[in-house]
Amino acid sequence: MMPAASPLVLALGDPAGIGPDVALAAFLRRRGTEGGAAAVPAFIVAGDPAALAARARLLNLDIPLVETTPEGAAAHFATALPVLPAGPAFTGRAGRPGASSAACVVASLEAALGLVTTGRAAALVTNPLAKSVMYEAGFPFPGHTEWLADRAAAPGRPAPHPVMMIWSDQLAVVPATIHVPYADVPALLSVDLLVETGRIVARDMARRFGIARPRLAFCGLNPHAGEEGTLGGEDEAIVRPAVAALKREGILATGPLPADTMFHPEARARYDVAVGMYHDQVLIPAKTLAFHDGVNVTLGLPFIRTSPDHGTAFDIAGTGRANPSSLMAALRLARRLADAEAAARPAPAPALARA
Repeated sequence: MMPAASPLVLALGDPAGIGPDVALAAFLRRRGTEGGAAAVPAFIVAGDPAALAARARLLNLDIPLVETTPEGAAAHFATALPVLPAGPAFTGRAGRPGASSAACVVASLEAALGLVTTGRAAALVTNPLAKSVMYEAGFPFPGHTEWLADRAAAPGRPAPHPVMMIWSDQLAVVPATIHVPYADVPALLSVDLLVETGRIVARDMARRFGIARPRLAFCGLNPHAGEEGTLGGEDEAIVRPAVAALKREGILATGPLPADTMFHPEARARYDVAVGMYHDQVLIPAKTLAFHDGVNVTLGLPFIRTSPDHGTAFDIAGTGRANPSSLMAALRLARRLADAEAAARPAPAPALARA
């Protein structure tokens, strides 16, 4: 059983990006004394300690680092940033990924994932990677999420279906298709895809977010949700049957709904998660409402994974301009979900007394 004091583990991300900046800044704000913000829960960074130390010097931050294990992280967290050394030395510099960037990213992820899957860390938080850098190095997955799903597969079993949710206090959204060209979206949509996505969202919102019967609102693909087929047939042929199938399973689903009227305050009060048909349909409103505080949560995995809702921002790495708010929100949400999941576990049966 995972100890109650197990920390979160933070995969450093691309060390040339703002991952080190926001990790250091989040540590500085761990007591929650700035602007009335809540405290940041204890975490350990998996990655190259020298890269973190170099970034701290570049940013003129006096932050002690301590190389330790997850078991020792909580004891150190009050006075030093705990680091689990992982991977090769980083050979690039702030804003300029080097030849070692992709190897550093993968090694950090491997180490962090190992801690979570063995119960030595409560949840996984991932700092951003740059897809172009990873692809150039031969990384065969579209991003973090697909790599994690592949690694989460049980022997001989298919990988779980990961679902990306962008969460904030104002709005939670799920795109049914993610990083694909808009021209490809209609062909990728299917009743099966939307039903599977809806099931995973409903299950994880109940299990991890404590919403017993979450309300799912499905956007239409076309303007005005297709106007009963006069503005495109996908909403009647795909979205409506998927919603009907989810309803038959007892899931509170509605749609297809016109996306242009789904995100004002009165509309948002009528659902818990908006499921969109493509990336920008739901991420534009999510980032407009909570640009600095949005959290990327991966549903459908056998462990908790969150990440800040931004990229590597190479152009501001090492300048002191990176905002740690999204990482701090990701850390807080990961802790909240881990605590909720631990509280929901059945208590172990008492040992039988020997005669």
